[in-house]
Amino acid sequence: MATLFIDDVAVEVEGDGDGAPVLCIHGLGGSSNTWTPILPALAGRKVIRLDLPGSGRSKLPAQALTIEAYVLTVRQVLKALKIESVDILAHSMGTIVAQHFAVAYPDSVTSLVLFGPLVAPPEPARPAIRARAELARQGAEKVQEIADAIVAGATSKETKASNPMALTLVRESVMRQPPEGYAQSCEALASAKSAPIEEIAVPTLLVTGDQDGVAPAANVNAMAQRIRGSKVLVLEGCGHWTTFEKTDACIKAIKEALSNN
Repeated sequence: MATLFIDDVAVEVEGDGDGAPVLCIHGLGGSSNTWTPILPALAGRKVIRLDLPGSGRSKLPAQALTIEAYVLTVRQVLKALKIESVDILAHSMGTIVAQHFAVAYPDSVTSLVLFGPLVAPPEPARPAIRARAELARQGAEKVQEIADAIVAGATSKETKASNPMALTLVRESVMRQPPEGYAQSCEALASAKSAPIEEIAVPTLLVTGDQDGVAPAANVNAMAQRIRGSKVLVLEGCGHWTTFEKTDACIKAIKEALSNN
């Protein structure tokens, strides 16, 4: 595995097998480690995992973070690696980035597997996301409070009862975010608009949990109605942090979705 820094964006690259390379895009409060548990599903593939600008090890750029800026980051990373097309795995906010990227650069995307997917935050949720940004700007102690609140509110009751490792991973992922980078990521999400996902024309799998309040099954099914030929998988006993909470089920879903690519 090699870790590269492309325009101050941390990118992990490993493997060089047959089939289209796989690009992994994390969500708000995530990093390349969102995908570490499911790497066995990608054996034999070239896998690219980035920390989005302002998240994880990637520097915060001078320009404010936006979904459009994330899309351009993805484009620049693939160009730097001389990769023409990829299968994309994405989580949460990263699914919004993936949708916009797939519409803007349709020849660059072979398929989509989207975990905890949403087209954009619902209007009533946007003020709370912006308030979280302001809380994060108060420093690392407040980011820890945010992490604890996300563990409590965005994981399933089954995860809380019997999967302490998943709770640890969620908490660690959010708690280690740079405060200003996390704040601007919140603002990027709060300002996100839906891509014209009716234009997506690649195989698409939408995966959510039956206790995912960010991407409830009803909303995900509505997304599927807009993406021609897409499929929906709802995981039982799962909240929003899909790859941490239901790793084995995610590995199975990824293998099946990518088996023909």
